[in-house]
Amino acid sequence: MVDSEPDRTDRDPAVWRYAKASRAHVVVDAAAYFELMYEAMLRSRQRIFLMGWDFDSRILLSGGRRWWNLPRKDRFPARLGAYFIWLTRRTPGLQIRLLKWNFGALRYLFRGTMIIDLIRWLFTPAVDFKFDSAHPLGCSHHQKVVVIDDCFAVCGGIDMTSDRWDTPEHLHEDPRRRRPNGRLYGPWHDVTMMIEGDAARALGELGRKRWQQAGGKPMQPCLPQDKSPWPTRLNAEFRDVEVGIARTRAQFRSIGELREIEALFLTQIARAKRFIYAENQYFASRAIAEAIAERLSEPDPPEIVLVTPLSSDGWLQQQAMDGARTRLLHAISERDHTRRFRVYVPMTSGGAPIYVHAKLMIVDDEIVRVGSANMNNRSMGLDTEADVFIDASRPGNAHAAPAIARLRRRLLAEHCGISESKLAMLLAEHGSMAAAIEAAGSAGKHLAPFVLRPLTDAEKAVADSALLDPERPGEFFEPIGLRRGLFRRGGILRRPR
Repeated sequence: MVDSEPDRTDRDPAVWRYAKASRAHVVVDAAAYFELMYEAMLRSRQRIFLMGWDFDSRILLSGGRRWWNLPRKDRFPARLGAYFIWLTRRTPGLQIRLLKWNFGALRYLFRGTMIIDLIRWLFTPAVDFKFDSAHPLGCSHHQKVVVIDDCFAVCGGIDMTSDRWDTPEHLHEDPRRRRPNGRLYGPWHDVTMMIEGDAARALGELGRKRWQQAGGKPMQPCLPQDKSPWPTRLNAEFRDVEVGIARTRAQFRSIGELREIEALFLTQIARAKRFIYAENQYFASRAIAEAIAERLSEPDPPEIVLVTPLSSDGWLQQQAMDGARTRLLHAISERDHTRRFRVYVPMTSGGAPIYVHAKLMIVDDEIVRVGSANMNNRSMGLDTEADVFIDASRPGNAHAAPAIARLRRRLLAEHCGISESKLAMLLAEHGSMAAAIEAAGSAGKHLAPFVLRPLTDAEKAVADSALLDPERPGEFFEPIGLRRGLFRRGGILRRPR
């Protein structure tokens, strides 16, 4: 079954909807995100709706500061679970809806004091929490979307859960990076986009449909209101821009398959004239690797810089994603005759790798794209995903280009541990991102070249088969052969030795 929804824009296979945003802003790292969301939710009047891969009601929105350390006028329950209860009591009529992937539901119920929050939510009619199981076996609900009053929304890579909070400084050791159980975790980099206006309403529609697909009672759109939940402290970098929305969804019962995100990746990679800057948790998608290899085979290819973690988070992800990344990078290098493709790992001043959870791509300082989709096969066809993007070449969007360029410089400067002005000077002097990164040096916080490690024969076989990262749900049960895997018949990449 194919997607039969009547609201597709221009029948573009890569875009579900274009809609205007009165304001938009890319928020970098979860320290700022959590505090901004505290204020946005405080300003809500009708409904707060969160969809996520994970939630942890024990996290502190105040960035590690307990409520009694805050000024009296700003005091509120710092824990997310208690904050939701407090909000419903403070604002009569406010609804809170939470939708989480159903994997590990039983274990989720016994995360320390979370069971207390869940019981309190159960006895609070204004709060409704559901697990999303409306997907085939092996797929996940991976969207990270928040919609408030259908006029403010967030779409990106940050879940409201533990192990996410960090600042752009990504200090080598930071006692504020603390799990609810008191244990410390390492530096973590992430991004998301905040949106106001019609584009937020579109994400609200997306969320209501998913809620109903997951078994929730139908929700009506929020009524129009004069005041926006937009945080007062946030000066938007984009104003009056058109935002595009793309989705991934596997076919499940009467729910049709959507592969807009994959089509959008291929379209935007093909469009690049000068460069692509990307940050992504994984690099394991056959389709994306082939699209990049095609561009690198050209006489004068664009420069492509990918910032990625040193290794994946968790044993299974390391087996599925790290091996595939190594195999694909080896295969791409055979097509990269001008050495225009560079992969880097961000490092702290003390030499520890910073985990990259971001899903961001900037093309020619004309397109900025942020979402939940990784550069792996799952995000192209298995998991439910949502990406948003601003394209300065679209009518009425030309004024967005300078802000996109500033964002790219800001991110590169953050990773290189230098000022944005210094980074801009290096870009102007050297003419390429890779040369600027190398000129920035490695004395403190820096980007280190990713070094391909050797794989065992068993690791090569698992990676090549894409057994743990298939492109469609049915491939979980298909025999491994030439019609599937990283180097399937008809693909342009050759299997490396």
